[in-house]
Amino acid sequence: MHVRISILIASLMALFLGSANASPLRYAEDRAPGIIHPVFATTMSEARINELIFEGLFADNLELMSTPKLATDFTLSDDRLSMIIRLKAGVKWHDDTDFTAEDVVFSIQAYKRPATRSPEAGRVKWIAEAKAIDSLSVELKFVAEEYVPEDKLHFKIIPKHRFKSADLKRTGPFRNQPIGTGPFKVIGFNPDNSVSLAKFQSYHGHTKLDEVIMREVSDPNYQSKLLIYQSLETIVRVLPKDIAMLQNSRDVDLYPYQTNSWWYLGFNLRKRSLSDDLVREAVHLLVDVEHLLAPIGTGEILSGPFVKASPFYNHQVRPRLHNPKRAASLLEDAGYIHDGKRWTKNGKPLVFKIATLKDLPTAQDVVINIQSQLMKSGITLEPTFMTVPEWKRNVWQAREFDLILSQWSFDRNENIYEQFHSKGTRNFTSYANSDVDNWLEAARKTGDPKEKKSLYRQAHAQIHKDNPMVFLWTLDSYAALSSDVSNVVIHPFYFFTWADDWQLP
Repeated sequence: MHVRISILIASLMALFLGSANASPLRYAEDRAPGIIHPVFATTMSEARINELIFEGLFADNLELMSTPKLATDFTLSDDRLSMIIRLKAGVKWHDDTDFTAEDVVFSIQAYKRPATRSPEAGRVKWIAEAKAIDSLSVELKFVAEEYVPEDKLHFKIIPKHRFKSADLKRTGPFRNQPIGTGPFKVIGFNPDNSVSLAKFQSYHGHTKLDEVIMREVSDPNYQSKLLIYQSLETIVRVLPKDIAMLQNSRDVDLYPYQTNSWWYLGFNLRKRSLSDDLVREAVHLLVDVEHLLAPIGTGEILSGPFVKASPFYNHQVRPRLHNPKRAASLLEDAGYIHDGKRWTKNGKPLVFKIATLKDLPTAQDVVINIQSQLMKSGITLEPTFMTVPEWKRNVWQAREFDLILSQWSFDRNENIYEQFHSKGTRNFTSYANSDVDNWLEAARKTGDPKEKKSLYRQAHAQIHKDNPMVFLWTLDSYAALSSDVSNVVIHPFYFFTWADDWQLP
């Protein structure tokens, strides 16, 4: 009996602390990914773990230039309407099955299939047809001319032999039995919601880490303590209030990195009251964005759908300033009356329901702050904090909300088509403007950087004018790692893209 107990204790200690031989890299997520499946990825925690397990045909090098990953090279046709991609030989899936061109064709089909309902479907819409020429060659035909197609071929490839058809289901067995071609394979979903990854011995590249453990630490305030007490090696995002404490620890290194993400307060334009431009403008002017930002960190306040460091950001468009007096005038023009306490129309008070993700860091604080600001002006805000399944059901599918607080994260292509095109799969606000549609379609097709910049800046200005959402901010981000971890370079969008070079003693 004593022997069994000793074995159990040793196993648990190995899980949480890692053995000296394995040298695990342990990192924290506020919430463990509910699914590990790149076709259905919707959260940054899912995107981060996907970087360790799956690969695309191309990936970013350290200069953020597309470089072959599962591909070796390609030939673009003279008319720029097709390409032939040659694939790397000797690549294995984590079950030691050979990676082939059929996997690439299958993956594109799976992303595209309407029955799959992939939130990542927009990544392959530009591909009209995919065909395997032989086991290591793929031909892609495009919907329109493509000048730099390799920049769009970063989406993750999945194994054809693990699925019965390309009509995938989010609830299928692959979600918790994932295999990829990446440097790490899943070896365990543990009772404490942690996920254990081990170095894939047949990996076609290199990795200096033996083991990675994703730990769920639901209280972000506790993550910094675990790092200092050497129960973690990595914190993805440090809370602003913890930066000074970690800077003072000689066992911790801070790494600033620029995310390509921004927060927004979205209006549901399907709702009668919010379809009124005057009401949206009034609500926007009642939100004091600087006051919302101050308690949660530092960052840059935005006027449109790009970060300020982006070449597509239109700096001539200024954010709307907090202006309660102007907001009151707009509400009166829209037919509302202020009775001294609240705004009403035809005897009905102005009430909005706001939804946000329960696990989105600091979102609850921001929602409560917005609720307080609007209440002072006479508008009632009723918050709902949703789980991920509730969010997908009520926001993604049913569009049952008045306001939503959330954030968008982009790769370096900064393709906002799905968010703002009238047919975009992530256009939750139901925004529609034919000029914006035309600009976004043209921006996807052009290979001229100057033209693309001009098109996106026009879209920025028009979207700001139409006001389908309050563009809030992009936050300054810091990761914290144990000083034992060396060779650290963090990808600004996906975090672990270059983790195969990270090293532990």
